[in-house]
Amino acid sequence: MKLIELKKVSKTYPNGVTALADISVPINKGEFVFVIGASGCGKSTFVKLLYREEKPTTGTVTIGGLNVGKIKNGKVYKLRRKLGIVFQDYEIKLLTKLTVYENVAFALECVGMTGKEIRPKVMKALERVGLKDKVRSFPNELSGGEKQRVCIARAIVNDPKILICDEPTGNLDPETSQDIMRVIENINNELGTTIIMATHDLQIVDRMKKRVLIIQKGVLTDDIPPGQYKAPKKEKGEIKKDESSKDIC
Repeated sequence: MKLIELKKVSKTYPNGVTALADISVPINKGEFVFVIGASGCGKSTFVKLLYREEKPTTGTVTIGGLNVGKIKNGKVYKLRRKLGIVFQDYEIKLLTKLTVYENVAFALECVGMTGKEIRPKVMKALERVGLKDKVRSFPNELSGGEKQRVCIARAIVNDPKILICDEPTGNLDPETSQDIMRVIENINNELGTTIIMATHDLQIVDRMKKRVLIIQKGVLTDDIPPGQYKAPKKEKGEIKKDESSKDIC
């Protein structure tokens, strides 16, 4: 069952840069899809279109039958309430004067839930990310991986059907990155949440054996089924550009 569909989508910015060109791709409910490509290829633009940070120049982005590009600016919040979004810069996404519990609860307070409704949801979300024992901790008392787990808990606390992740392991060491990926994979497996993840970490993509979309210079060049992606081998001492640079689009 198609949950997300991009149909002939192109995105050109005011400066004349075309980030995406004529992309068409369906994503089914419950899928886990990686979006990869070199720095500046357009993968971040791809995910921004899904949560309406950007609108397509041409073509349509449809989520659950809703044409996302047609949503008025004042109504975008209604779409985002149905999505979970996790970013790379977890440090600035957390409210430093609030505890872990309060940071996660804040997302529900914003939609008008009562304290009685909020508590079980927050505790369940924190349990899913392995932070049930950190409810009274403040962000400055957490490691980088724990902070990102709080962000994930906040993203899933309202049981979204779709979790969009934009370089969620970009600021983490390899071991912590693997822990975060296990959390995200469990969310996909246990809750049936559809996961769309842009990443530059090709080793994670290789290990996870999920569907992979490859974007090169704004063009979707490959749509690889689960289990078939193989990360290119690095020469000794080589650092690949797309594993060391941030996406600028």
